[in-house]
Amino acid sequence: MDETAMDQPHEPSGPPIVMPDPGDARLTERVMGIDQTGAPVETTVPVERALTLYLNAQEIVTMMTINDYPEYLALGYLLNQNMLKPDDVVTGVDYDDDLQVAVVRTERNTNYEHKLKKRTLTSGCAQGTAFGDLMEALEGIELPQAELRTSWLYRMTRTINTVPSLYLEAGAIHGCVLCRQGEVVCYMEDVGRHNAVDKIAGWMYRHGVDAADKILYTTGRLTSEMTIKTVRMGIPILVSRSGFTAWGVSLARQVGLTLVGRARGKRFTALSGEQRIVFDQDISAVEDEPSRHARKGAGHDD
Repeated sequence: MDETAMDQPHEPSGPPIVMPDPGDARLTERVMGIDQTGAPVETTVPVERALTLYLNAQEIVTMMTINDYPEYLALGYLLNQNMLKPDDVVTGVDYDDDLQVAVVRTERNTNYEHKLKKRTLTSGCAQGTAFGDLMEALEGIELPQAELRTSWLYRMTRTINTVPSLYLEAGAIHGCVLCRQGEVVCYMEDVGRHNAVDKIAGWMYRHGVDAADKILYTTGRLTSEMTIKTVRMGIPILVSRSGFTAWGVSLARQVGLTLVGRARGKRFTALSGEQRIVFDQDISAVEDEPSRHARKGAGHDD
């Protein structure tokens, strides 16, 4: 296996901006079929791959993923499951493309046999899985004070909706985007939004990115899983173009997470943490979402 040396997280002088690469030939395939008239058609579809994750010598989980950033996904998954601690010393991340295996190695000895027996299938598409007690993830966490200017919100949703992406190329995929003051700094896609947000968590950890002034955007529903992952990452604001679940809203209110959904064109709905929103944008100057740029969830709550 190729080994990538991993140092302790540190505040970077400037982390690399990550954007989708719809031209990556590994991520899609052309498939033949027929349309509603029986005529032959050729279409582009995303490619799913299995990735088995180990923490030191222990097998943790096998995930279905597009597998574009396996190292970030491995780190972020372990962080969001509370199996990797923020102060852990990661000595290496090994990834073998032939075996489709990622191994995260730490100085600390780890054994999560008991936790692995407590498994919850989450509401995320592609069957996200959470281990242990979900509520443990929220204990003792205080989110930073921050603000969400409506000018930032409209700017970032317009950018996200139109930037070249795997979704616009092939569909059938979710995106999660880390933003600062309305500007995109890390845009990840995957077959499940839980994978996409875990990749962002791994990217933040690897590059020592501060969460206090960040906004997380997702194309999927604002569920309990997305709320918990966002809170674990220390991000104070979560935005989606889709809708809410009752438990997602309840958990967000419990910890003071700003939760904004149904953000399409000039419209949005905030159900938690409304005090962070600064209405600095003249809404009459904001255009409605063009139908050609409509994404998943444009007509209903996905």
